[in-house]
Amino acid sequence: MAHIDSAADARDRGYRDAIAKVEPYGVDHIPDAERHGRPSSQFFTWFGGNLTLPLLLLGFWPIYFGLSLPQALLAIAVGTAAGALLMGVLAAMGTRLGLPQQVQARGALGYYGNYPSVAIVNVFAAVGWAVVNTIIGAEALKELLPVPFWAGIVAISVGQGLLVVFGYNMIHFVNRIGSALLGVLFLAITIVALTKAHWTVHADPHASFYVGVAGGWITSAGYFFSFLLAWAPFASDYSRYLPADTPGRRVRLNTAAGNFCAIFWLGAIGALVASAAGKAGVIESVKHLTGGFAPLAMLTIVVSTFPVNGLNLYGGAISLLTLRVPVSRKVAAIVATILTMVLSLWLSGDIYARFHDFLVASGYLIAPWVAIVFLDYFLADRVNRINELYDRSRTVEWGFLAWLIGCAASLPFWVSNVWTGPVAHAHAGLGDISYYVGAAVAAVVYLLTYRLSPLSGYLHGRRSSAVQPAQTGVADSGTSSVQAG
Repeated sequence: MAHIDSAADARDRGYRDAIAKVEPYGVDHIPDAERHGRPSSQFFTWFGGNLTLPLLLLGFWPIYFGLSLPQALLAIAVGTAAGALLMGVLAAMGTRLGLPQQVQARGALGYYGNYPSVAIVNVFAAVGWAVVNTIIGAEALKELLPVPFWAGIVAISVGQGLLVVFGYNMIHFVNRIGSALLGVLFLAITIVALTKAHWTVHADPHASFYVGVAGGWITSAGYFFSFLLAWAPFASDYSRYLPADTPGRRVRLNTAAGNFCAIFWLGAIGALVASAAGKAGVIESVKHLTGGFAPLAMLTIVVSTFPVNGLNLYGGAISLLTLRVPVSRKVAAIVATILTMVLSLWLSGDIYARFHDFLVASGYLIAPWVAIVFLDYFLADRVNRINELYDRSRTVEWGFLAWLIGCAASLPFWVSNVWTGPVAHAHAGLGDISYYVGAAVAAVVYLLTYRLSPLSGYLHGRRSSAVQPAQTGVADSGTSSVQAG
């Protein structure tokens, strides 16, 4: 007998487009009456959310790998474009289904088979990135005001927490304003920084991390692709309220454009000023680049933490609810905020190294997951089988096995401070291809298994034919008082 999660039965709670009202939905299916907004909202959500200092720092890496400026800019453009297009497709899936991305993954991985990826990968990615941004913001605030570092962490965390408690509409509102405000501030920083740009950077075999032009180019492009992979488990979260009949092409275009414009812009500036930035700490490098305009740069960094961490912490709250933590979305948002604040106080230090570790580790584990979710949406007729996503009797499905095998297959290719695989060690000139290996292997395993009888049937001692499409209407199984919050 199927056990349908009550979150599938999402009733109309009158949320609509109210900005100052706390969002009443958790991981529920969003009913048609609550659908609102325009595709252009996706551009501003992602443009404002990606105007952050870490992306400028990420632009340093192609130069550190010894690439010439044209090679560096091409790597940034290709990696960013690939990730932005993927984000566009994932966001359009959210509009069609009215569901968070992580709930969609239950289709392929199973209700509980989805737990490890959510707990290990998505909570890690959301909270980890929020910690990186919060620490950088607190360091910048300390440069602006005579406040101790810990007080900056607390102040920024409280502001971010309030934003996330209000939820979906407030985040879209703040990121639209942030797109304009941060766009102007980063433009000013860009103009100042470009006075120190190096326009004739040549390939340098003596660079700190040189592994050959091909290896450096592949790895650099992979870093920008990986940055967007870290957003992938949350892409649908910010498009799921759009009307179901919104043209998918417009959702894809606006999402991809918002991501690409912000990330390529700051990444390219980073490549241009990398040689002038030196090897000092994050804040020191920005102060050196901006000179007398450093206070403006510090203000920009502090403000930029709110749009990006609104997205991160909201995604973290959705992750907790997907794990069936018995709290409302509002409480989950507070928990994610407190966890971020505590970790920020504990992990302050060499944030640049931690930024790199978060970047690659999250990408390695998310790439196979994304490949599976993407294929499941198109091949398993997921639009007509929404109820399955809330069916707890579908404990573990073949997609979970595909994810594990994909992650395991990528291990020999990993390149990080924590672990460097034997293949990567022996063939450094290949560059970091872990993302592509993991995604490709997971995709192959999924394609070989998705037509088989459900794995959960074997695990429960019942072998049955592949599940037939369920009705898109939600089950009459009660309301979701906990998820409503």
